[in-house]
Parts: sequence; C-alpha cells; structure tokens
Amino acid sequence: MGPAVRVVDISGWSSGDQSARRRIAAELDEACRAIGFVHIVGHDVPGSLCDRLKDVAEEFFGLAEAEKRRYEPASRDVNRGYSARRSESLAYTLGEARPPDLAEAFIVGAQRYVAGDPYFEAERARSFAPNPWPDRPSAFREVVSEYFERVGALSRALLDMASLALGVDPSVFRDATSRSVETLRCNWYQRGADELLDPAQMGLGAHTDYGIVTVLLADPAPGLEVMGTDGVWQPVLPLDGGFVVNVGDALAMWTNDMWTSTIHRVQPGVAGSPPRRSFAFFQDGDLDAVITCLPTCRSTQNPQRYAPVTLGAHLLDKIRGGRALELPEVAVQTTAGRVPTEG
Repeated sequence: MGPAVRVVDISGWSSGDQSARRRIAAELDEACRAIGFVHIVGHDVPGSLCDRLKDVAEEFFGLAEAEKRRYEPASRDVNRGYSARRSESLAYTLGEARPPDLAEAFIVGAQRYVAGDPYFEAERARSFAPNPWPDRPSAFREVVSEYFERVGALSRALLDMASLALGVDPSVFRDATSRSVETLRCNWYQRGADELLDPAQMGLGAHTDYGIVTVLLADPAPGLEVMGTDGVWQPVLPLDGGFVVNVGDALAMWTNDMWTSTIHRVQPGVAGSPPRRSFAFFQDGDLDAVITCLPTCRSTQNPQRYAPVTLGAHLLDKIRGGRALELPEVAVQTTAGRVPTEG
C-alpha cells in the first residue's frame, strides 16, 4: 500500500502569519511529493454554499434525459454543458482504450471572455465558449456561479502556497493564471439496480488531471481511488466539509515530477446504491503559458525531464481524446512507467 492521503489545515494562511504559512507550505509539499493528493480543511468556502450546490445538481440530474440533452455542446471540442453517460472515456487520455464511462456531467467554464482581445477571440468557440445554462432548476446558474468564484479563489490561494513550498516567486503561477481556463465539472454517478457492466467499466476511467491543480468537493462515499507509488489502487474517502486537492500534469511538469500527477479513477459503484455527487474544479492556467521546469526542481543529478510546452496544446488534445475516444497525439504524458491495472 502506498502513502496515505494526508490532511492539511490551511486555516492559518489568510492571517498572513509567516510561521503559519511556512507550516502549511511544508505540509503541502510533503503531501504532494508523497502521492500528489491531499485533503484540505480550514478553507473559507461556506458549507451552506456547498450544500446548495449539491441540491441544484441533484435537481438537474433528476430531469428527463431529453431535457438534459438540450444542453449538450454542438462540438466535442467544447468543454461545456451536459455530457451524457457513456459519452466519454477518460482512460483514452492515458493512451488506454476502455469502455465509455458511466458518469454523467454538467460542465461550466469561466466567463472571462474579453471581446476584441485576440487571446479570447481565438478560443471563443471552444475554451471560452458561453455556458449553456439550464432553465431548471431556476437557481442553478446563481448557485453554480457563486461556487465557481469561491473555489476559483481557493485554487489561486493554493498556488500561492505551492510557490512558497517550491521556493519560487508567487508571480510564476500568478502570471500563468491571469487569463486561465477554469472549469467546474459537476459529476453524477448512479448505477441501475439491474445494470450489467463490462469488467473494465468505470464511473470515470483511470486518468491524470491535465492542468495545474484540481479542487474536488464530493460526497463522503466510496468510489474515488488513486494509484499508490507501489502501483496498487487505494480508496480515497472525501472528508465531510473538506476538499480533495490533486496535482495536475502541468504542475508535475513544472516541478520535474517532484510533485506527482497521480493516476486516479472512480469505481462504478454497487448496483442500486444511492447516487454519488462530486464537483471537480480544474485550475488549468493560461493557454499561452509555457510550462518549463522550475529552477528549484532541477539539478545535475535530476535534470529537466520535459521539453517546454504550452498549456493550450496539452489541454486541448487531452480533452479531445477523452471525448472523441481517440488517443492523444500532442499532450504530454507524465505517467511513464505507471500503467493502470484492473482490479
């Protein structure tokens, strides 16, 4: 069994006390070096907002299939709107062909579009496409938008913590997220009582996250599994009132794999079991930001492992691969020597 996912209390960060900040950064560094996943508690995202988010998601996913499909994107390249069950296979993003995933989702992106700015105009139909907000429930847009802003601020605070932990100026990550692609994926996992599955079927297939950091709110129920350093899958049970935070490919490349982008998956669940809700916020960075090894993460004994690459080329190829059920061509793989195994 690999190292356990650790708990880091970040409540002292906002006080500005430097000793508290150093303690938090050191604990975050230790957790991200060990397995790339960490439980975060002591954050300032209200529990009442998280409860409201779960409620509006439950109401939306309870709608008829035909109504939900009204909000599907026109193109598979557009990471917005409704994604039906068995319409994606995230294992393809690791180069593994697997059955389409059972999870259904509703995907929301940041509304940072600036008309006339070439950076935004070039991706208006894709990375900065409008959100197709559903008519029902009526509070969906308000609640999801409020949560999006609060968890987005948390993701940027986590990158400031990462800067201190890694010994680099905060501007490194701030400059790479000033016009970032940010996405919230609201997931719904429900397996029918009589639903028979392929042995390789997953709720979400084995994958790494593509961007910088992911902040996950989820029901404290079984399902999420991470691959330990020994190659064995181990369960991660989300904490009630906490977030599960994990390192993405981009941060793994920046840190020369000192912080690992861990392979994870979601089991399909027991037939007839209650639905499981999760909300994954992806802080993916600016499309034109170049990922190159941080000077504190390389040495003569540990030379740079990855060639510089823009976040945009990496992200878009990964998204396309999972949705089109095609193997990525451009995206960087940070999983050499770590092959997902069944069971």
